[in-house]
Amino acid sequence: MIDTSEDRDTEKPEMEEPVEEVQISEEAQQIAEDADSDAVEESPAEEATPEASAAPSAEEQAAEMKDRLLRALADVENTRRRAARDLEDARKYAASGFAKDLLNVSDNLRRALDAVADDAREGDETVKNLVQGIEMVEKELLSAFERQGIKKVDPLGEPFDHNFHQAMYEKPDTEYANGTVAEVLQPGYVMHDRLLRPAMVAVAKGDAAGTPPDDVDSVDTTA
Repeated sequence: MIDTSEDRDTEKPEMEEPVEEVQISEEAQQIAEDADSDAVEESPAEEATPEASAAPSAEEQAAEMKDRLLRALADVENTRRRAARDLEDARKYAASGFAKDLLNVSDNLRRALDAVADDAREGDETVKNLVQGIEMVEKELLSAFERQGIKKVDPLGEPFDHNFHQAMYEKPDTEYANGTVAEVLQPGYVMHDRLLRPAMVAVAKGDAAGTPPDDVDSVDTTA
């Protein structure tokens, strides 16, 4: 007979290594038990919250919807007024940039007229006709300005106003009161109620001796 015991020994499967069981410490078990007990204690309070957060009544819902509607209507009205104001401003001041470019043209026309002496106008017919032509151009330009709501600011003798005037220096003068415009170096212009260019002026200071009165403050020329 053939002995197969040796074969059976070779074919015997290997035993798996024993798995080490994880032991939960007593401290961890105590923490888990405490957590479960806390959850049980909090559950009644959680069940009571739906009563406190009950659905609002029909009157409360209607009041809330009315408040939302009024707010929406107010927002729409504010938007409409803002758009209308922006449209009106755009219509009134659309030509402000072009008008500023023409201000120097008006200044040069006035400088050309001031450069011609009175005796030259009367003595030479050609110069006289030229001056009249320049005056007509200046008048037509100022008329076009007025049609667009543009007005010249020529404040000679008026009180100094930093909103429309730019003081270049203070000038002792006896003809004008202290703090008033004694000389206009360059006229200003306004378009409707918006300033295009301030008038450059000299402000009267003091009396004939050049000393300002004690009760009048010096004009701030940095405005």
